[in-house]
Amino acid sequence: MVHPVLYEVNARQWLAALGEKHGRRVDLFSVPDEEVQALKKKGFSHLWLMGVWPTGAESRAQAVHHPDLLRAYDEALPGWSTSDILGSPYAVADYTVADILGGEEGLKVFRAQLAAAGVKLILDFIPNHLGLDHSWLQTHPERFVAQAQPFPDSFPLQRPEGLLHVAHGKDPYFPGWTDTVQLDYRRDDTRAAMRGVLESLTAKCDGVRCDMAMLPLNEVFQQTWRHVPVSAPEASGEFWKEAIGGVKHMCPGFLFLAEAYWGLEGQLCDLGFDYAYDKKLYDILVHDQCWDVQQHLLGMAEHNRRRAHFIENHDEPRIAASLDHARHQAALLLLLGLPGMRFLHDGQFAGFRRFARIQLSRHASEECDPEVYVMYEKVFSAFVQSALVRGEARLLTPERAWSDNPTSGCFSVIQWNESGERHKFDLVVVNHAPHQAQCRVPLWISDTKGATWRLADRLGAEEWVRDSSELSARGLFLDVGPHGCHLFSFTRE
Repeated sequence: MVHPVLYEVNARQWLAALGEKHGRRVDLFSVPDEEVQALKKKGFSHLWLMGVWPTGAESRAQAVHHPDLLRAYDEALPGWSTSDILGSPYAVADYTVADILGGEEGLKVFRAQLAAAGVKLILDFIPNHLGLDHSWLQTHPERFVAQAQPFPDSFPLQRPEGLLHVAHGKDPYFPGWTDTVQLDYRRDDTRAAMRGVLESLTAKCDGVRCDMAMLPLNEVFQQTWRHVPVSAPEASGEFWKEAIGGVKHMCPGFLFLAEAYWGLEGQLCDLGFDYAYDKKLYDILVHDQCWDVQQHLLGMAEHNRRRAHFIENHDEPRIAASLDHARHQAALLLLLGLPGMRFLHDGQFAGFRRFARIQLSRHASEECDPEVYVMYEKVFSAFVQSALVRGEARLLTPERAWSDNPTSGCFSVIQWNESGERHKFDLVVVNHAPHQAQCRVPLWISDTKGATWRLADRLGAEEWVRDSSELSARGLFLDVGPHGCHLFSFTRE
C-alpha cells in the first residue's frame, strides 16, 4: 500500500479489554473475528501489536518498586494491585511471544486471521537495549556497555572473573532505564547478534516499529557512551544500513517504521527506513502553533510521504484530553490527508482521556465519548470512500485572498488524484487558526475550457459549482471558520 494506515494496540491491555467486552478470556488464539473485520472496515492496512515480548522477573521488579511509576499507576488505573504490573514491554527478556498472550503459536493464528482480512502485522524491535532478564547478560556480557569500574547509570554484575559494571539502557539526555541493559553498538559481534534477531522477526510479522531508532546511530552512540571504553575494535559504517539492507534482501516488502526525534528522521530514512515519526508536526498541532503547520509541511516537500503522522500514541497524552472538538477534528483530517503513514492509537476513536501506562496489564474502564466517536465515524467513512486511500497527493501552496490578508498562512491544502483520473479528485482543506481565514489555492487541473466542477463536502451536505476558467486563472477561493476543515470531492461536469 502506498500510504499505509496503522493502528496501534497494547497487546496486553487490548486482549484484556476484549475479554471484558466479550465476557471470556481472549488471547491471540481467540480474538473475535468481528474485531479484525472492524479494523478492515475502517481502512486500516496494518496493526501494530505493541508489547508481545515477555518481561522477566528482574525487570518487572523495577516496575513494581519504582516510586515515580507507582504514582503514575494511581492516575492511570485507580484501584490497581501489584498483580496488574507486568513490567515494561520494552525491557525484553526474549524475542519470543509471551505465553500469557498465546505464545508463538497464538501469534501465527492471529497473523493468519489478520492476513485473511488484508491487514498486515507490525511488531516491536528494540535496538538499543534488552531487559535485565535476557540470557545474553550471562552468556555474552561482552555485547553490552560495561567496564570493571563503576560509572553513572550502571549496575554491578558478578562474573567468575570478577565484578563487572554494566550500563542501563539510556538516551543521552535522561537517566538510564533501570529495567534494561545497554547494548554496545561499537562492537561488530553485538551488531551481528542484533541483525540476527531482526532477521528472525521476518518469520513472525510483516514489519517492525523500531523503538528510539536514533540511539544506534554512530554519532548519537558516541555522544552517549564515549566515557566508557569499548573492549574491541570499533565497528565501521551505520548499523541500520546493513541491517535493513539484509532484511530487505530477504523480504523486500518488510516494513520499517522508526520512532525518531532530534531532526534525525531524514537520516534514518536515508539508511533504509520506510517511515519515521513526524513528532514536530504533532507538537505544532497540540500546541496550537497555527502559523507553523503550513511552513513545516511545505518545507518537508516530498519527505512527507516518508513520515508517520499521528496525534496520539502510547507515549503521548490522549488527544481527546489535549484538544477541543474542533481542533481534534481538524488534526485528524490533516493526518489522514497527508501522504505517508497514517498512525492511530487504540482508544482514540472512543475519546479515552486516561494515559495508559505500558507496565500495566489493563487500562482503566472509560465510557466512550459519543461526540468523539461520531466524529471519527464520520471522518473515516469519508476517508475510505475518497482518493486519500488509493491516490497520489500534492501539497498545494495557498495564496493571499487579498494583499493585506495574511491568513492564507494558516491553511493546509492537499489535492489527491487517482492514477489516470482527470475528471475527479479530492481536496483536503484545514484552517489551523482559531479565527476565520481566507485564501486562494491554485489547483492541479487539466485544460477544461468551458467546463464546470461540482464540489461536494464529504464531511457535510454542502455542494457548490465552480467555473473551470476561474479556477485555472485565480485558483479556488476558500473562506473557512476557526479550526474548520473540509474534504471536498471535485467532479467535472
